[in-house]
Amino acid sequence: MFHYEDTLTAGYGLNNKAAALELVKTAPSVIRDFIDRGMNFDKNPDGSLSFGKEAAHKLARVIHAGGDRTGLKVMEQLYVNMADRAELHENEPVIDIIMNGGEAAGVLTRTADGKYHSYFAPYIVLAAGGIGNLYPGTSNDHTITGDSAALGYRCGAELKNMEFVQFHPTLLTFGGKNYGLITEAVRGDGGILINEKGKKIMEGVHPLKDLAPRDVVSRAVYKHTLAGEKIYLDISEISDFKTRFPYVSEICETNGLDLSKNLIPVAPGAHFHMGGVKAKPTGETTVKGLYAVGEAACTGVHGANRLASNSLLEGLVFGRLTADNIISSNRELKPCEYEFPTLEPKRPFPEKGKIKRIMMDCVGIIRTKEKMKKAIEFFEGYMPDERDFGRINPLSVTDGELEIYNMLTTGWLIAKAAYNRKESFGAHYIGEE
Repeated sequence: MFHYEDTLTAGYGLNNKAAALELVKTAPSVIRDFIDRGMNFDKNPDGSLSFGKEAAHKLARVIHAGGDRTGLKVMEQLYVNMADRAELHENEPVIDIIMNGGEAAGVLTRTADGKYHSYFAPYIVLAAGGIGNLYPGTSNDHTITGDSAALGYRCGAELKNMEFVQFHPTLLTFGGKNYGLITEAVRGDGGILINEKGKKIMEGVHPLKDLAPRDVVSRAVYKHTLAGEKIYLDISEISDFKTRFPYVSEICETNGLDLSKNLIPVAPGAHFHMGGVKAKPTGETTVKGLYAVGEAACTGVHGANRLASNSLLEGLVFGRLTADNIISSNRELKPCEYEFPTLEPKRPFPEKGKIKRIMMDCVGIIRTKEKMKKAIEFFEGYMPDERDFGRINPLSVTDGELEIYNMLTTGWLIAKAAYNRKESFGAHYIGEE
């Protein structure tokens, strides 16, 4: 049960223990089934699975695919497994959850040419990821702007642990811009964080040094960068780096970094949201008919700080449990008319960059009471009725403006939750004023 213990330790004991136990107990069978369905994970020369070690893990237990392309390979396999079993509609963002008597009944979408579509279903699943692009530097795709949390909030779903935002300590960063994630497996294979003088910055900070929990490593890197230092990941002790980490090598070389020097410039960036729409491991939220999975959901399994690689595992395991739950349920479809809200947004909208700067400065890696209060006041200045971020008339906003409205909504929810938690806990760290 080391996996269970490591999950709770990384989460500072704030985890939903039953959910964490469900995750680690169910994971082996789900992974074996995934392999049986065609998934190829990296193997040793003898054909056995290759296990790597990542931050806060006592043992080498993390399996990868394509070296450092595990997420991509898993998604590719899921698409193959899903072929001919689902109808996909792309580039058609969800504008609102359709409600009927307090229950979820469908979704309203808008196509690129401005047409609105209503899709009705007995089960609506939020799976639009986390909140990474609320911050200026992130490992997330540019589309990840807190939409699931905002949609869930506006239809009355309970949210949980919104204050806990995990920053990954090693994003390839130079010239004030980040270019992609340098996976933790690099440090698991011997990569060391150093400053410009070659000093190992994690010495004396934590017993696990460079493989300490992510919040600890991110704060250490961040403090050095605030002091004007440049931080590098020294990869000189890793043999066959390009073979072992093809994706990292590709993003480094594509952006003009000479790997022969064995130094990768890094800085922290928003990586994973432990909070989200409150959900059970089987997907149910507090709104009947509405489900949430993956980073959109908060099952409590991660507590105050996620254990490395538990995110992809959570998506696979709890996604499977949610699917099984829906398949065995018999909720009736209740179509209804969608009534367009009349509430108009408050203009002008702020630029995305301004939201990102407020989030990083006030609700970032190191927070203070005054700065969190400043963030709340900033967001509340954009409330359409000066009381809440409620449903607005989708006819009155473009897709880009609605995305900003979702960012404002979710940023406000994070800032409020952070301000209300008075003690430092995991990824919610309160520094000196």
